[in-house]
This record gives sequence, C-alpha cells and structure tokens, in this order.
Amino acid sequence: MNATPPIAGSPGDAAGMAAMLFCVDPTGTGVRLRAMPGPARDAWLAAVHSMFGRGAPSRRVPVNIPDGRLLGGLDLAATLASGRPVAERGVLADAHGGLVTLAMAERMAPGTAARIAAVMDSGEVAVERDGMAMAAPARFGAVALDEGLDGDEVPPAALTDRLAFHVDLSTLREQDLPVPADAAAIAAARERLPAVTVSDDIITSLCAAAVALGVDSLRAPLAALRAARAAAALAGRDAVTVEDAGIAAQLVYASRATRMPAPPETEETESEPEQSPPEQSAEPEASAQTDDNTEQRLPDADEELLVNAVKAALPADLLAQFAAGVERRVPSRTRGKAGATCNGSTRGRPAGVKRGEPRGGARLDLLETLRAAAPWQRLRGKSPGSTARISVRREDFRISRLRQRTATTTIFVVDASGSSALHRLAEAKGAVELLLAECYVRRDSVALVAFRGRHAELLLPPTRSLVRAKRCLASLVGGGGTPLADAMDAARGLADSVRRRGDTPVVVFLTDGRANVTKSGEGDRPRAEEEALLAAKAFRVESMTTLLVDTSPRPQMAGRTLAEAMGARYLPLPHADSHTLSGAVRVAVAAG
Repeated sequence: MNATPPIAGSPGDAAGMAAMLFCVDPTGTGVRLRAMPGPARDAWLAAVHSMFGRGAPSRRVPVNIPDGRLLGGLDLAATLASGRPVAERGVLADAHGGLVTLAMAERMAPGTAARIAAVMDSGEVAVERDGMAMAAPARFGAVALDEGLDGDEVPPAALTDRLAFHVDLSTLREQDLPVPADAAAIAAARERLPAVTVSDDIITSLCAAAVALGVDSLRAPLAALRAARAAAALAGRDAVTVEDAGIAAQLVYASRATRMPAPPETEETESEPEQSPPEQSAEPEASAQTDDNTEQRLPDADEELLVNAVKAALPADLLAQFAAGVERRVPSRTRGKAGATCNGSTRGRPAGVKRGEPRGGARLDLLETLRAAAPWQRLRGKSPGSTARISVRREDFRISRLRQRTATTTIFVVDASGSSALHRLAEAKGAVELLLAECYVRRDSVALVAFRGRHAELLLPPTRSLVRAKRCLASLVGGGGTPLADAMDAARGLADSVRRRGDTPVVVFLTDGRANVTKSGEGDRPRAEEEALLAAKAFRVESMTTLLVDTSPRPQMAGRTLAEAMGARYLPLPHADSHTLSGAVRVAVAAG
C-alpha cells in the first residue's frame, strides 16, 4: 500500500500544522521549538499568540526562576503589611487557560523541569510551604524554546517527553512559514474537540506504528492520539480518520523514531491446500469470518500508511542511516566537558535556599529569611522597649544553596608493553596527544600512567601543562610484559585522590587486555589474568566514568570481559589511526 502522506510538504507546512494543532489542544500536546532567536521564531510565536486569541493569558518563564515565583508561595510585602500570611500566585497558576513559554529550556535545571512536568500532569499547582497551603488550577499549553547547539545541550527529558511536537526552525525563514489560521476557526475546533471520537483500529495502528519506528516513550502514542483528535476537530469532523492519524504520526513520531520498520513477512501460500467453495448454508458464517479477517487486517494497512507518513518527514541522511542498520540515538547532555555537579556554599549558581547560619563564607538570603519570619510576627509580638518592626530569630535564617561544576581530571592509562608497542603504541600516543590538546582547551587536568615490564608508573601527575604532558608522552618507550592488575590499582588510587580533592576523574585505558605479569612482578599469565579480573571488579565499585579502548589488531574476548568486570565502556578499534581513536574516545566520554 503506497499511501500519500497527508502533509509530506515543506518543513514550513509541518511547523504551521503543529502550531494549529497545538492551539486547538494546548494542554494535550505542547511544542519543543528548536530555533535561535530570529525572525522565523518570532513569526511562529506571533502566529501562535494570534490563534490563541486576545483573552488568553501568556507568561514567560526564565530559566533561573525560583520555586516561589514558579509555583507560588508567601507574598512577603502583603504579609508584613497585614500581619498575617498572604498567598501569592505563581507564574504557572497565572497562565491557567493560556500559554507558557519556557525560555532557554536546554539550560533548565532538572528539578525545575520536574516541577513543571508535575503541574502539567495534574493540571493544578499544590503548594505547602512558608506555613501555608494553597491549590490553584493550572492547565496551560507549554512551548519550550530550545537554543542548544549541535546536541550539546538539550532540554530535560522529563519536559520533552510531555511535549508532543518537536518543531525545528533552524533552516527556515520567515517567509517559509504559512499564514496562521483564523482565531475564530481555532476556537470552533477547540469547542468541537471534546466530541471527537476515535475507533479502536486507529488507536491500535498508532501504537503499532510507534513500535515499528522504535519510539520507546509510552507518552508518544498518547500525544499522537491527542494530535489526531485535534486534526479531526480542525477539519470539522466528529471522528478521527486515517488521514488525521497520519498527520499526528508524522508530527509526533518523526522526531522520536530510532529505527527503520522491519519489512512485512511474505506469506507462503503455495504449500497450502486449495479450499473448496463454502456451501450455501454456511454463507452467513463464512461472511462473518471474512468480515473478521478484514477487521484484523485493517490496522496493518493503517500502520503502513502511518509509517509512510513518518518516513516522508524524516531527513534523507537519517533514512540512509536507518537503511544501513544504524540506530538513531536521542542526544543526551554532554558529559566529559565538565565535572560532576556538587553542592557548595561559597561558589556556584544559585540552587535554592536552606536553613542555616551565615558562617564560613555562606551567604545570607535576606528575602527568604524575612519570608520565613513573616508568618510568625503576630505570635511573637514586640519585645518590651524594642523598635524593630520585624522579629527575626535564629531559626529563621536562610542561606543560599549553590551548585557548581567540579573540574575534570582525565587519567590516561597507556599499555606500553611489548605486544602493544609492536602493534598500536604509536597510534595510542598520537590519540592521547590529541585528547591532551582538547583537555587543555577545556582547562581540564590530565594525568598519565604507563605500565610495562614489572610495574605501572605514574609518569605525569594531574597537571594542566600541555607542554609537560607532551614531553612526558614522547619519552615513553615500549617493551616488556603487561602488569595490567598493577596498572588498575595505580589508576584507581590516583582517581580516588582526584575525587578527594574535589575533582571528577575520567579514566581511559588503552590496552589489548592481555595481562601476563602479576602484581609481584612475576611472569605468570593465568595468575596475572586472575589478578587483573579481581582488580577490575574492585575498580567497578568506585562508580566512575571509565573507558577501555582495545588497541589489539584483532579484538579478543579478554578486553571485553575486562571492560564488563570494571563497568567500563568498551571500544574495539582494530583498524584506526590516531584521529579515529581520539574521536571515538571523545564521543564515548561525552556519552558517559
């Protein structure tokens, strides 16, 4: 069945259709808008506002919004003026029945995204803080502005999973976008939406198409169902058709597809015996059976149409990757460019407040301190002879809670034994030099551990000196046995010291994984392999980012087994130069 996709036109048409469906059912869909600030994004947002209507509220949520402003809480000025707790509505409650624009969503904190997602799920804001409890309805349409570059920064998954449409305007111009629909037509479709029905066949086909395209999110079929009902309401229909489902599948599944659907299995009918025509008396039963078969085949046909609609919206290079059997992976937050996040009291970005005293460099949050003291003013009263208008006690003190990124220290553990020197030491040294240069650009520290002969040796303690690191690497010579267990213990001890210093260690092993020297320096291969396996299991307990690059010309099970024992990512690179090796290590470190 070669069905024509419903909106297999330009990307501008798909962006316009997503805007209209979002305005018809804002609370059931949502949009992730990937675009830099410019005329195209401004025109798309202006079209959405015009289709929403003049009376709909619109709020913009900055990326660093505090919880009190987002969800609501105590109105400090009104509370101090009246002497009793007065509640303040948050941004999400103020946007009830309208539009919420999430600015710079790719930099939004996961906690903030989780709180917004919880409000989107429940449709209300429930706050119990500052000595008061309040609940307010908050049903709104969300537009997350994604300004990330090259997949380095993406919005939190808790937020994007709840947004049906992923619209990309990065290659579009203002004139590429269609004329928005009339606000009256959108309002009429919104009134028709609750009465739109969906058959079980359409629901089955949407779910089957999601499975065929490798869409792993359970919310995606639900979002596609809401989009299909919105498409039917916009077209003036009371029931969802296959064309409506095709529009929904194309807009919802195209950005989430991870594989090419498997081809249908061919039925072997040659070996089946021919059946005689049914008797006249059995005609009703046969007719019923035929109807049942037709009803069972209908979802398969619909599924093929939906899959074709999604394939028409996929880029050509992505289709080529699918055809080659390469699975598409959803980009994650880049790791390896910065260390882990940790709490701090003197440095970092604001991440809320906590109860405490301003000692040891901690900063007093004056507003939150007053907010904690305000509800108790009437009970505390004024002390005799006191002229203070507000009574603040020690338990009211609130200090700023900060979060900062720790520095990263990349520890290179290079196999300089005879077997490695014969095959891959030159490529390994070239790759390490390229990675050293990248660490220098990021202002990360690097360390170098080499192992050959009887023991491992720390050639370079953690440093940021690129010249020193290159000089140390150039003087590395190969030859001798492979004391792999001793190298693992040395790398684990060095990583532990880096972690105690407050930095984040990343360990990169470049070895063929074939140990033949024990920790005591004796040449006993079975015992050396056993000790290496035990050292790898001890390495796994540390729970740090670790990579094992198998530099042997023909990767064996020894390297893979060792990587699994230490919980490291395994990279077999039998045929690669220094550039390929450094690129693979860089991607693996970024993926974590």
